[in-house]
Amino acid sequence: MESLPEAVLIRILASIPAVDLVLVCRLVCCQWKNLVDGAAVWILKCQQEGLTRAESDAENWQNFYFLSKKRKNLIKNPCGEEDLEYWGEVENGGDGWKIEELPGDFGKEFPSEEVHKYFVTSYEWCRKAQVIDLRAEGYWEELMDTTQPKITVRDWYAGRSDAGCLYELCVKLLSENEDVLAEYKSETVTIPQDNDASWTEISHTFSNYGPGVRFVHFEHGGQDTLFWKGWYGVRVTNSSVTVEP
Repeated sequence: MESLPEAVLIRILASIPAVDLVLVCRLVCCQWKNLVDGAAVWILKCQQEGLTRAESDAENWQNFYFLSKKRKNLIKNPCGEEDLEYWGEVENGGDGWKIEELPGDFGKEFPSEEVHKYFVTSYEWCRKAQVIDLRAEGYWEELMDTTQPKITVRDWYAGRSDAGCLYELCVKLLSENEDVLAEYKSETVTIPQDNDASWTEISHTFSNYGPGVRFVHFEHGGQDTLFWKGWYGVRVTNSSVTVEP
């Protein structure tokens, strides 16, 4: 192995599973450690697996590789397929939360055919929340503190065409002790009665939020503005929190 040209060794290392590269191969010798800690092996792995990135954006290709492979929606049960599982009811006013099938009464189909259900609020404020443990999801402390990858939050909301409603979104990045390190809070969105019932996406990206982030607290909700008994308030679905490569 010592006689192999470095370019050949890089190709061999790039064919090895990423976890083994970090936990085993980089411990073999100084040369292997330098190669695993460098960019060339990870650029090649990204190319082999179709993970693209502009060269000018590259700072740490190893982190980019792992973040790309781990990228997923960290919100569990975002569309109500499992009733209210994983959601904590922060506020359950009126007749409380309900799950309905799309498009629902006086509603419209969702832009994606993969979404079949939504959560709907009642005549007093209904809020629900999830807390995402980033370490439990595989985002280690050094990565969050040093690289500080972007955290993108998205949510979708709609009213029904025969009733007005209100909607709010609040997302907090929390420390180990649940101190708020960064926060995004939408304005209170007012949807008038006789609206077109179309679905609207709202999003926010956290960046340069500083070290110490360990949890993401996602909370949304709303109510109707006519105070009709039942479920005439805002509809929400397809919520997402992703850690971006």
